[in-house]
Amino acid sequence: MLSVLIAGPVLGALAVWLVRDPRQIRLLALVVSGLMVAWVGILLSRFDVTQPGMQMLETWTWLPNLGLNYRLGADGLAISLLALNALISWVVVYSTPVEVERPRLYYSLVLWASAGLAGAFAAQNVLLFVLFYELELVPLYFLIGIWGGPKREYAALKFLLYTAISGVLILIGCLALGWLSGRPDFDYPQVQATVARLGFGLQVTLLLVLLLGFGIKTPLVPLHTWLPDAYVEASPPVAMLLGGTVAKLGTYGLVRFGLELFPSVWAQLSPALAAWGTAGVLFGALTAIAQKDIKRMVAYSSIGHMGYVMMGTAVGTPLALVGAMAQMVSHGIILAILFHLVGLIERKVGTRELDVLNGLMNPLRGLPTVSSLLVLGGMASAGIPGMMGFVAEFLIFQGSYQVFPLLTLLCVLGTGLTAVYFVILLNRTCFGRLDNRTAYYPRVLLAEKVPALVLASLILFLGVQPRWLVQWNETTAQQLAVTQLASAPLTQSVSLLP
Repeated sequence: MLSVLIAGPVLGALAVWLVRDPRQIRLLALVVSGLMVAWVGILLSRFDVTQPGMQMLETWTWLPNLGLNYRLGADGLAISLLALNALISWVVVYSTPVEVERPRLYYSLVLWASAGLAGAFAAQNVLLFVLFYELELVPLYFLIGIWGGPKREYAALKFLLYTAISGVLILIGCLALGWLSGRPDFDYPQVQATVARLGFGLQVTLLLVLLLGFGIKTPLVPLHTWLPDAYVEASPPVAMLLGGTVAKLGTYGLVRFGLELFPSVWAQLSPALAAWGTAGVLFGALTAIAQKDIKRMVAYSSIGHMGYVMMGTAVGTPLALVGAMAQMVSHGIILAILFHLVGLIERKVGTRELDVLNGLMNPLRGLPTVSSLLVLGGMASAGIPGMMGFVAEFLIFQGSYQVFPLLTLLCVLGTGLTAVYFVILLNRTCFGRLDNRTAYYPRVLLAEKVPALVLASLILFLGVQPRWLVQWNETTAQQLAVTQLASAPLTQSVSLLP
């Protein structure tokens, strides 16, 4: 069943090349991505939230001499990210302008990237994970380099180099795990058993290699320098794909290949990892405050919110882990709506500069609906109660305070700073008086608002009904927390009790 999420976009990408009419190409891509959303809905309806292990397992012997098998499965973490990937892929296709250049290449690359992300989230063979991890790199390089802004070549090359280094580090770590097993078997259960037999020093070395690899992808400070350029130069739909799902490969890897594979070492390093996440929260918020470009401001906000995920994962209590997993989904949806709205503002007004924008909330000559949705997105990102962002962050803070009270308070301060830069953005962009000589903006069509309306509805619904956000991850988080407690030294175990 999980293979459909991979094969569907791949077949769709091939089918796109058989169509010549740009509108039919877009319609075909929209139908394929929409079917993937519907299929994820079926998977969610069949997913048993009370079972902690992998479900919907698929196994096919592929290259046994190399230990590479086609093995897929989904637990609470994977199924939620698969759903996020399908949703964001549909939003990316829908929000792409009809007049996009080279539509066949563009939509095939988007579908190709979606297939690679789905395969990585579902892979239960570490070599298969690396294969899918690298598969999404190529289409994203071209999506940034061809359809990006004025500095797109520089941003695409920087993204390629950083992600390639990340992939090499992850490949080295995964190959080492397979070789140390003494036989060519890279299936996840075998690798997990191998790690349990390794000495402490070797586990630390392997974990640090994987942390660097996934830290670049997330990205975590100071491995983040590719992110502002890539997010800003990418077109708004591609920026949604980058921030909404691609970055989640990094946080997914931190949980799957960090906490889950190395629970004992993770417990030992948890203070340093929590401090690393807190530094990212504060750096992202403070840097965002200093920005004049609203797209760059949103990009830096992403760094801060990834720090919350690192904080919750580092702590390892059930509440913090549920919050970290929920934050991955929450951040993807919130960032997607912000990038979509920023793209609409730039398209209608012609600028992203805070010093130029003003008065867009004007009901007659401004962009009132876009501005209202931007206020909602800013409130959700700042963790206002009633929004899905509040649910995830509150769970992280609740689960982290008992273990690292000072670091948790600093993360709460980061939430306050998030509110500061979004107040700056909204105050300068949405409010004030319009310039009567220039404020004649093109009308925003209903079709252009649909992606933001869909995402806003999810933000509100999952904020009011958080059970629909966290229920998928609760059993998985509980299992991970118990495994870490059982593997940690006594002093660490006492501090991690829920």
